[in-house]
Formats: sequence, structure tokens, C-alpha cells
Amino acid sequence: MVFATVGLAAMGLALAGLIVLRVYDSHLVRQTESELIAQGVAVAEAFREALRAELGGDVSYGAPRTEPWPFPAPADSDLTPILPLLRASDDVLPAATDPPAAPLPADARARRAGERLSPMLGRITRSTLAGIRVVDPSGVVIATGREGLGTSLAYREEVALALRGAPKSVLRRRVTDHGEPPYASLSRETGLRVSVALPVLEGDRVWGAVLVSRTPMTLAKAVYADRWHLPSRLLVVLAVVALVSVSAAAFVARPVRALLRQTRAIGRGDASGFTPIARPVVSELAELSDTLASMASALRDRNDYIRTFAANVSHEFKTPLASIQGAVELLSDHAESLSAEQRERFLKNIEADAQRLTRLVERLLDLARADAMGPTPASVEARPLLEALAGRARTEGIQATLGGLPERMTLRVPEEVLDAVVWQLISNAKQHGGEAVCVRIALESGHGHGAVRIVVHDDGPGISEANRARVFDAFFTTARERGGTGLGLTIARSLLHPFGGRLDLLPGNGPGAAFAITLPA
Repeated sequence: MVFATVGLAAMGLALAGLIVLRVYDSHLVRQTESELIAQGVAVAEAFREALRAELGGDVSYGAPRTEPWPFPAPADSDLTPILPLLRASDDVLPAATDPPAAPLPADARARRAGERLSPMLGRITRSTLAGIRVVDPSGVVIATGREGLGTSLAYREEVALALRGAPKSVLRRRVTDHGEPPYASLSRETGLRVSVALPVLEGDRVWGAVLVSRTPMTLAKAVYADRWHLPSRLLVVLAVVALVSVSAAAFVARPVRALLRQTRAIGRGDASGFTPIARPVVSELAELSDTLASMASALRDRNDYIRTFAANVSHEFKTPLASIQGAVELLSDHAESLSAEQRERFLKNIEADAQRLTRLVERLLDLARADAMGPTPASVEARPLLEALAGRARTEGIQATLGGLPERMTLRVPEEVLDAVVWQLISNAKQHGGEAVCVRIALESGHGHGAVRIVVHDDGPGISEANRARVFDAFFTTARERGGTGLGLTIARSLLHPFGGRLDLLPGNGPGAAFAITLPA
């Protein structure tokens, strides 16, 4: 229905445009002008032949031609084309008044030639309903299908130009005393009249002119004349609109229905909703389906992550809480029977578990802030930051060395983020390798698309093959008894992600573990 409405509206707008812009009126005016040009050329040629017979070879007859031919023609040809140019929106000249009597009589030879044409012009006028008059070089009417012989038309703009050698078409107002005729009448009954004046030329001499005039057909009369064919044509147009509407609806409605099925499948959690629809036809619907599938997959992954994360958090909190609760119950029930040493041990266990819970809460807050961090525009000079981190490591008893640091290397990441990530790797090395561990920090360039890699390599015990795939999992740690929470590498990855950074565990080709921070320079 939408496509059908749009199609009908477009058809209505097209018809309204024809009326408002007077396109059809211009067509009718130009059609009338073309008919008058054809009639006028035939009459001009007939008059020229009749006058040539009267002149008998007199080459000085007429007036010299002073106007150039207004229509283009090939230079090497004798063509003199006359093209219809009138539009309904052209300026309309005042109505033609009754022509006055000529001040001088017409040329006798032109008058005799006109007398030979007058019967023919009368027959033409009765058939075409056009007014036809032939004038001599001075503008005196010497032949006509009706009355007006001996009057002068030299005062008319179009006739004056034709007598100088150029054709001219104009629109004139038409004034009538008759009432509005019925549509079935012969009268076209319009307020305009098309007037065409054509010169009668013999070489470069003007022998006279032909004036042909007729009222153009009106739009209402044209529609009435074609009334028996309009219903069938309208049915054809409506059938085309219906066909286009059905075809467009089939192309668009089918993928839209498939898109609805996809959204319902996503709502049910059905796996089919995570696959874009096939053959969407319309590129925007294809993009929408891909976006929905990507969004659903991202939501599913996020949901799985939250579910796993919640289970891990529950597990990580449950153990110290159970330990605290057990110690508190023992102290409450058997405080008097316990020795001072036993009570001290239970209190230290409670303190250690409380500290672990505090660290877990702090790391969870750090992870939440890292996940919520947006890509703020910032940059940092790599060399001063890494030198400062190496010095800080040495103060804490970690042997730290630097290598491959250029004088200037700016990285597109905030200083506090890079500081936190590199220090996390140094802290992990100390936590797993002990006080004697040695850490080497190197900066490498040339890793594609302007990327720079910071490698933190320690000489500790390294990471076993079984644990390499799990080092970035939340809450996974092999140093739980030393206070490890298993969130450090997860937080480090989340901190780098908004800035196009990446944290990877490099293949183990020697002692210790090597992590690479890849950042855009």
C-alpha cells in the first residue's frame, strides 16, 4: 500500500506539473505553430510561382532582404528550415485590430497573382479553419480566404519582420463576443491566437509575405477529444503503477520480513538470529541485518563474559568469606578454651582474608574503570617513561635493564595507562620470579602500520604450556598464596583496548616469560 500510494502520488504530481508548468499547453501551442508553418510555406511557394509568371523575369521586383535567417542551416546547402519555438508562457501581444485601408493600391502584378490564389485560399480556410492572407512587398493584402483585400498589415510586428526577410511567430490575445461553446463544437475557444508570418523570397529579394493564424487547442478540448481513449490509457498507467508497487514491495517486504524473523530469533536466543539474512536485495537492509547479527553476537559474548565473571567473583569471594566465618565461629564458641597462640593465629587468618577481599574489591574497581574507559586523545614520550619505570623497579630490588630506546618515540596512549600496564608486567615478574628476577624492557618498531612494540622479558620460571592459554583469564593465578588476584593482566588488556593497543604473550623461546605491548606510534 505504501508503494502504491507513492506511485499514485508521483503520477498525480506529474499531471499537476503538466498543468502548473503548462507543459501540455506549450505542446498544443507549438503543435498549432507547426501546422501553420506547413500551411504558410505551401501558400508562399504557390504565390511565388504565380508572381514569377506575372513578372516574366523581372529581377528588380520587391525589396532587398535585410534580416538574417534566424535558424541554423549547413553553410554548403540551400536549406532554409523554419522551427516552431513558441511556448504558452511567452509574452502575449495585444489582440489584432481590424486592418486599415492601404494608403496606396497594391502592385498590379502582385494583385493579379493573388487573384489566382484567392479561390484556393478560400478552400484551404474552410478545411483548416486558419486565417490566411498574402501581402505584397508594401504590406497590402492581395489574396485571402475571407474578406480584407486591399487592407494593410504592415503595422503588425510579425508581418513587418517577414517583409524584411525573416519568419516570425507570435501569440496574440483573442477577443470574441460569442459565449463559451460546448466541448463538441469546432471552435477551440481559447484566449490566444497563434500568428505566423513567412516571407516570400526570391534570392535576396522579398516578394511579399504570408500571414497564417489559428487558435490553439485547449487542454480541456484535447482531453474531451480523446475522452474515449483516456479510460484505457488510465488503466494501463494504473496497471504499471500496481506492477511497480508489487515488484518493489516484493523486493523490500521479503527481506523486511526476514529481518523481523531474525529479530524474533535474537529475542528467543535462537542461534539463527546471529546469522545475517540471505539475499537482502537492499544494501541498507543488508547492513542493518549484519549490524543486528554483530550486536546480538556481542551481547551474547558479553552475557557469557558477565556470567563467567559473576561465577568467578562468587568463587573468589566465597573462599575468604568462608574462612573468615569459620574463624569467627571458632573464636565465638571456643574462645576461652583456645590458647593465646591459637587465637592469634585465627585473628591473623581473618586479617589475611580481609586483606585479600580488599585487594579483590580494589582490582574489580580497577577492571570496571578500565572497561569503561573511552579513547581520550593523549600521547606520551616512551623513553622517559620507561627509564622512570626501570629506576622504580631497581629501588624495589628488581634488576631492570633497557634496550632499543630511541631518543624520541611518541606513543598514542595516556601516560598513566602505559605506566600501569608496564608496571603490572614488572610486578608479575617479581611475584612469580622472586627478588632475584631480572627484567629487560625493549622497544621495537617496524611492526606494520606504524605500530611500536614494548617487550617486557624476565628470566623467571616462565609459564607452563598448560597455563599459557589461561594467563589472560580473569581470576586465574598461580600466586594466590602470595596475594595474587588473577586480574592484573585482564585489567592491563582492558586499559590498552580503547587506544588500539594490544597485550600478547610471546612464544617461549628461552627461560622466563615475555609479554609484548603493541601500540600505535
